[in-house]
Amino acid sequence: MPTPTVRQLTLDLTAQLAALYPAPEAEAMAALVVESLLHLSPLQRRMQAESPVPAAVAEQVPTLLARLLRHEPVQYVLGQAHFYDLELAVTPATLIPRPETEELVQLIIRAHQRQPGLRILDVGTGSGCIPVALSQHLPGAYLTAVDISAEALAVARQNAATYQAAIDFQQVDILHNLPKVEAHSLDVLVSNPPYVLEKEKTLMRPNVLAHEPATALFVPDHDPLLFYHRLAEVGCQLLRPGGMLYVEGNEQYMHAVAAALAAVAYQQAHVHADLFGKDRFVSAVAPATWPGLC
Repeated sequence: MPTPTVRQLTLDLTAQLAALYPAPEAEAMAALVVESLLHLSPLQRRMQAESPVPAAVAEQVPTLLARLLRHEPVQYVLGQAHFYDLELAVTPATLIPRPETEELVQLIIRAHQRQPGLRILDVGTGSGCIPVALSQHLPGAYLTAVDISAEALAVARQNAATYQAAIDFQQVDILHNLPKVEAHSLDVLVSNPPYVLEKEKTLMRPNVLAHEPATALFVPDHDPLLFYHRLAEVGCQLLRPGGMLYVEGNEQYMHAVAAALAAVAYQQAHVHADLFGKDRFVSAVAPATWPGLC
C-alpha cells in the first residue's frame, strides 16, 4: 500500500481529530504532528505537500493518533511545545506553556532590555519556559528558577541545556521556603503561579484536566490569591528597592492582586491586558522601605 503524501496525511489526521476538536484546532494539531514527525517548518510542510511520507514515519502515526483521541494534549504526545520562538521539551510533569505567558515574557523584555546585569527569579518555573526565553533576549542576566517538582526541574534543566542558558534551578516549596538568593538583590521577580479555582474544574477540557499537573493549575476556592500574597512576601525579602514584580493570573482577580500589592506598599501596581483584552498580568515596583511586611 503506498504511503500518503504530506498533504494527505495532514488531511486524514485533521478529519479524525475533528471528531473531538473544533475544525481549526484539529487542523492545527494535525499540522503539528506532521511537522514534528517530518522535521518540517510550517512553510516547508506546505511546500512539500505532494511529497510522499516515508513508510517509517507513517508507521508511527496510528500510535500517536490513538493517544490524541484519548484527549492527551498534542504537546505531550510529541514531547515538545512552541514557546517564544523556542522548541521546548514538555512532559506531564510540566504545564504546557501558553501563549499568554509569551506576553508576560515580552512585557519583561521590553521593560528591562537595556538594563545590564539583571538578577531575575522565576517562581514555579515548570518547563523553564520563562527563564529560558528571557535568557535568549536579556544577555548577561543572572537567572534563578524554582519549582516544587523535581520532575519538572529535570525537564527545565534539559531545556536550559538545549539553549545553553545558564540558569540556577532550585527545588523549593515557595509557600514555606525561600530560594537561595541574596536578600534585596533581585531586579525582577516573575511568576505564573497556580490560579485556577478548584470549582472551575468542571469548566476545563478533558485534555487539560486529565493530563496537566494539578499542582501547577489549582488553588483553593477559599483563597484565590494564595500565591500572590506569598509572592508579595518573597518580593519584600528578595527584591531590591525599585525592583519589579510581574505575575500572570486569572482575569477575575488581577485587579484584586494589584490592590493587595498596593496595600502592602508596592508601588505602581498596574494591571495589563492580554492580546484578547483580558486582564491577565500585574506589574508592581518594590518600595525603598517596607512597613513591616518582611
